[in-house]
Amino acid sequence: MEESAGGRGSLLREKYTSRRAESRRDIMAATLSAEEEQATRQFLEEINKWTSQHGVSPLTRELAVKFLMARKFDVLRAIELFHSYRETRLKEGIVRLQPQEEPLRSELLSGKFTVLSARDPSGASIALYTAKLHHPNKTGNHVVLQALFYLLDRAVESFETQRNGLVFIYDMAGSNYTNFELDLSKKILNLLKGAFPARLKKVLIVGAPVWFRVPYNLLSLLLKEKLRERVQMVKMAELRQHLPRDCLPQHLGGLLPLDAFSWNQQLLAGQNGRVDPVDELVGIPLEDSSVHVPGPEAMRPQELLAHLGRLQRTGVHQEYEELRREAPPGTFHCAQGGQWTKLSEVGSISQKYLIDPQVAIRSCPLEKTYGDFWRMAWEQNVLVIVMTTRTDEGSRRKCGQYWPLEEGGQEVYGHIAVVNQRVDHHTHYNHTTLELHNTETCEQRHVSHFQYLSWPDYGVPTSAVTLIDFLGAVKKQQRKMVKALGLQWTGHPLGPPMVVHCSAGIGRTGTFCALDICLSQLQDVGSLNVCQTVRRMRTQRAFSIQTPDQYYFCYNAILEHAQRQGLLPSNQ
Repeated sequence: MEESAGGRGSLLREKYTSRRAESRRDIMAATLSAEEEQATRQFLEEINKWTSQHGVSPLTRELAVKFLMARKFDVLRAIELFHSYRETRLKEGIVRLQPQEEPLRSELLSGKFTVLSARDPSGASIALYTAKLHHPNKTGNHVVLQALFYLLDRAVESFETQRNGLVFIYDMAGSNYTNFELDLSKKILNLLKGAFPARLKKVLIVGAPVWFRVPYNLLSLLLKEKLRERVQMVKMAELRQHLPRDCLPQHLGGLLPLDAFSWNQQLLAGQNGRVDPVDELVGIPLEDSSVHVPGPEAMRPQELLAHLGRLQRTGVHQEYEELRREAPPGTFHCAQGGQWTKLSEVGSISQKYLIDPQVAIRSCPLEKTYGDFWRMAWEQNVLVIVMTTRTDEGSRRKCGQYWPLEEGGQEVYGHIAVVNQRVDHHTHYNHTTLELHNTETCEQRHVSHFQYLSWPDYGVPTSAVTLIDFLGAVKKQQRKMVKALGLQWTGHPLGPPMVVHCSAGIGRTGTFCALDICLSQLQDVGSLNVCQTVRRMRTQRAFSIQTPDQYYFCYNAILEHAQRQGLLPSNQ
């Protein structure tokens, strides 16, 4: 026992000495050339224009150097990486991380990810992922990615790692097919290359089982083309040809023991009360959380199916009734008193109407507000408008005809002239391409207008498939138009907000947005929570989802989508 304690004490001293030596090397090495200093100033100038516009703290020089190092001080590529990193962290729920709290703490201490104390001969850090320790049925993808980003973010705080890069070992030795998750593996490898501020030198996939190598190479499914050249599949015995023996853990291919002196343990011991400086930069206040991050009660498709099976329609209606009875937060004094915010301050309005950074909910425009509606669309750089109602249903007027209906038609609303360039008629919706002309500035833009035609007021569509396909077409067009903007757009990575409206802006619109958010959760993190999503929506847009049938429709539509995506057996 004494020998063991003495050995551990010796090991601790060695690691402490090693860390001090690395710290000294960082201090000595943390100097930039004149060209690198110039690139750093240019990068900070560009990025801090963006931080100023969005009311967040300026980027620090230390963080700027990290992004520039990862792209060899190519300023434009470093700016792209910065926004890709922000978008990824936002999308994957890698914000407000609390490493001392569950489930992240257990994931950090599981041994699944770690950073080795040794470096390769070039000075690159070595990160290790042990595939056999991943159990998809126990840990959600978002928690795994949180742990990965957290550990690597801490690793690349070292100037030596920033300068010399990162080697990533994907250890598949001893793993089974049940330990493998295609979507997670794809995200890990591609995010390392395209969305993480480190110079990725190589990826070594070690001990890949036969099912991974044949009958087809899964690498073609896992990797983007630019990353394939950096990836090598090697046998365990061949690994020492790529890395010297003293770089490798003794237990590679098995459980890497994480005792009190491990890198992960030492890291966690020093993180109490630490606030990640990037949290503010990803655009989410610390006191708030993203609607795209499922909480602890989030369900995978199979669990959602079982939940619906237990509740049946009556139980889901009761779940909705409990939500409906919750009083909406805030007051209605401004709305009732006619104290309206000016359009030029529409940013402050949007905080009340935003369901996520990409969707602004509205009531339908009426004739006297057409000019205001188009002015709002112009000021907010709207690219896509989604209308989930007809203008007339039965004998009732549901919405004004606020755009020229026929191809070639043109109308002027206030100082915005709108031209109908093209109408594409689909079975359940129309897609109209509109050209907007600002008569005050002589600028012009394009807006896509989508109108869903198969949704009865107060009811639900007869087919979930048609609505899901409609949602897919809307989001595809938004991505296409954002991509066309290129570097002109410096706002939220997903682009300007889409405007979604029906008649009152709570029933069909609320259902559409709830479905969009839940399917995004399912795609991004593999799980979702309908009740949590609707509750959160109702805090921002009172009474969202108007009837129990609309709420029940959300559940069924999600399950139907999961079945179409192969996430549930077709016989269920």
